[in-house]
Amino acid sequence: MPNDNNRNNQSSHPTNYGRNNWNSQKETRNLSLDEIEAREQAEIKNAKRAERKKFNIFNSAYADGRGVDEEEIAIAENPNLLNFFKFLGRKLNPLLSTNIMLVFGNFPIFFFLLAMSGYFSLQTTTPYYLVYAPLRGAMLFNQSPATAALWTIFERQMDVSVLTTADYVLFGLTGLLFITFGLVNVGVTYIIRNLFRGKPVFFFQDFFDAIKRNFRQALIYGILDIIIIALIGYDILFFNLNYGNHFVLDTMLFMSWCLALLYFFMRPYIYLMIVTFDLSLFKIFKNALYFTVLGVKRNFMFLLGTVLVLLFEYVLLYAYFPLAVIVPFVILPALLTTMGIYAAYPKIKEIMIDPYYEEMSDASEE
Repeated sequence: MPNDNNRNNQSSHPTNYGRNNWNSQKETRNLSLDEIEAREQAEIKNAKRAERKKFNIFNSAYADGRGVDEEEIAIAENPNLLNFFKFLGRKLNPLLSTNIMLVFGNFPIFFFLLAMSGYFSLQTTTPYYLVYAPLRGAMLFNQSPATAALWTIFERQMDVSVLTTADYVLFGLTGLLFITFGLVNVGVTYIIRNLFRGKPVFFFQDFFDAIKRNFRQALIYGILDIIIIALIGYDILFFNLNYGNHFVLDTMLFMSWCLALLYFFMRPYIYLMIVTFDLSLFKIFKNALYFTVLGVKRNFMFLLGTVLVLLFEYVLLYAYFPLAVIVPFVILPALLTTMGIYAAYPKIKEIMIDPYYEEMSDASEE
C-alpha cells in the first residue's frame, strides 16, 4: 500500500528524512515578506472556501448518514397519519433540498411566468363594450341627447397587453417543460421513495441515476402528463363557463371533475411504478387504475391533505402575499409529492413487492 511504503522508506532512511526536513525549514526561513503574506492570504481563502462548503445545503446529500434506526423502520412499516408527521420532522432538510430540485429542475416554468407578467408586452386600451364602435359612428354622424347618454354608459375602456416578439420567444422556451417535467419528477420520486424506506440517499447521484435508468419512460410519460393535465384543465374551464346552459354541458362538467380526481390519484402510483418496476406504460396505467380503487382510503387522506395545504396557501395569499410567494420555492411542491408517495407506496409494496419476495423466498427454500 502507498501509505505503508512511505512509512517504511522514512524509517529505513532517517538521515535523508532529517535532511529533507531541515531543507524545508531552511526554505521557509528564506521566504520574503511578500511570499509569506501570499501564503497567509492563500490559507485565508482556503479557510473561507471550506467554511462555504460547510454551510452548503447540498452537503447533506454526500455526508455519511446516521443509519436506519428503529423509529425509521417503524414509520416505514406503519405509515399512518401520526408517522407521516414524524417522517416530515425527521426528513425536513432532505425535503427542502428535494424541493429545490423540483422547482429549478423545471426551470422552463419561469419563462412562462415571465411572459405572463407582461413585462415585455405593450400596454394599451380597448373598448370594454362591443357597441362602442357603432355608437361612436352614430355620434360622429349625428349627435343627440340619446347618443350622448348612451356614450356616457358605453365609452368605458379597459387595459390590454399586446404580445411582443420577446413574449413569443418566452412561450417557445416554455416548451422545454415537455422535456424536463417527467425526468425531474422521476428523479425526485426515487429520492423521496428511498427517504420513506429509510434507505441512504445521495441526492445528485440518485437523482441522475434514476433519470438515466428510466429516461425513455420518464420522457414519454412527462409529455403525456402535461397533455392530460392541460386537457382536463381546459375541459373544466370550458364546461364551467357554460354551466347552466344545457344539461349535457352540466353533465360533462361533472364528468371532467371526476376524471381530474381519478387522474390525481393515479399520478403518484404511475411515477412510483416507473422507478420501481420494469413495466410498459400501458401496464403501469392499468395498475395505477387498480391501485386507485384498492387504495381508496389512503387516496382520500392524500386528497384531504392536498386540499388543506392548498387552502392554507390560498389564505396566505390574502394574509401576507410575500410569504405566500416564497412558500412554493421552499417546501410546497416537495410536500405535495411526499404526501402522494406516502399514500401510494405502502399499497404498491403490499400488492406487488411483498408477494414477489415471498415467492422468491419459497423458491430458494425448495
